[in-house]
This record gives sequence, structure tokens and C-alpha cells, in this order.
Amino acid sequence: MLTLEKLSKIYRTDELETTALNQIDLKIKDSEFVAIMGPSGCGKSTLLNILGLIDAPSDGSMIFLENEIVGYNEEQRSKIRKGNIGFIFQSFNLIDELTVFENVELALLYLKVPAKERKARVDKVLEEMNIMHRRNHYPQQLSGGQQQRVAIARAVVTNPPLILADEPTGNLDSKNGEEVMNLLTQLNEKGTTIVMVTHSSYDASFAHRVIDLLDGEIISERVNDKNTLVTP
Repeated sequence: MLTLEKLSKIYRTDELETTALNQIDLKIKDSEFVAIMGPSGCGKSTLLNILGLIDAPSDGSMIFLENEIVGYNEEQRSKIRKGNIGFIFQSFNLIDELTVFENVELALLYLKVPAKERKARVDKVLEEMNIMHRRNHYPQQLSGGQQQRVAIARAVVTNPPLILADEPTGNLDSKNGEEVMNLLTQLNEKGTTIVMVTHSSYDASFAHRVIDLLDGEIISERVNDKNTLVTP
């Protein structure tokens, strides 16, 4: 799915050079669930943005779906990103002026999916996320847990092979947070590759593998015992 070799990201100004990622080597397999952990400022968000083809690395190699991404411009990255990567954010990032249905449908509009197929696919994913009864409501009419279900529905409606989740339970209570983690686990069990940034050891315990970052470098990797969850 993803192979990174000596990948670096350096931010430069006239007076300062900051290394956000320093020669990262990482492989993520198809259908794997990977958690990335580390303190604030360690490079987690930078790495997630590069994996999501939102940002470009400064050096090294990154292979995604057999494409060498390093050197691609924004237009080229955007073309690969559409339909191949779904994003789930801590702050949900729903559009307040659109209904639940319209928020989820938006991803298919970008892909120019015909109207009849759009309706069928949106309705199906809303049913799967148990949020169909709110399809005509607006985000501000929903609880935090419901908004995150809509955000997950929007991320998966295009059937992307890769989901990137940035602190997906960060704004939720423990009950809703656990429901979101169970939803992500179910998606992964159906074959979706998931890479999740989190500060939560409990959330990370749902992953197959945990990557620890510090100062832009991978300092450790560990495989989880999926039969033993950390207490929330």
C-alpha cells in the first residue's frame, strides 16, 4: 500500500530551517491498521498530511499504489488522492450549510458519480453508520458522536483503499469514542487500510501496529496483542 524510504520534510525560511520529518522508513501493508503516536510537535500531523498527499516531502521516496509520489505537483497528487484516500478529522470538518446527506454526497460529486448512484451509495453508508434517521438534519443539530459518524460516512462513501484518521475520538466522550473505534475496526476487517494519529493508548490498542515518533524520527514500532485492550 505505502512504502516510505528515507523520507524527510524540511521547512525553510530566510533565517530558519526546521526538520519536521527526518529520513523516515515505513511500510504499511494492505488491510493493515496502524496507529502513530508521539508528543505534540513530533511530526505526526506532518506525516499524516504527506501520507494523504496534502503536503509534499522534501526528500526521499514514497510509493503509494505503485506511484512514486516524490516530485509530484499538487495537481498530480490530487488526482491520485481522489477516490483513493478518505480523511477523518478530530473536528469533523462538516459543512454547516449542508445536510447530513449532502455532506456525505459531496465526496461523490467531486468524482462526478451520477445522481442515482450517488443516492444509493450515500443511503447505504448512512445505514451502515446508523445515522440514516438524521440524513436531512444539519451538523449543528447532531451530537459529537453523530457528527463523527457522518464524517466517517463521508470518508468511506467513495470506497477508498486507505483511510487516514487524525485524532478521530479527540472531541468525543468515552462511550462515543469507543463506538467510533469499533466502526474503524469494522472497516478495517472489511479490508480498508487505516492509519490513525492518536494520543490515546486505548485507541492505539485497536491497531495492529503502533509507530512511536519523536522529533521527526521513528523511535520504536510494536505489534499489538489484539486480544488485550488498554483500559480507557
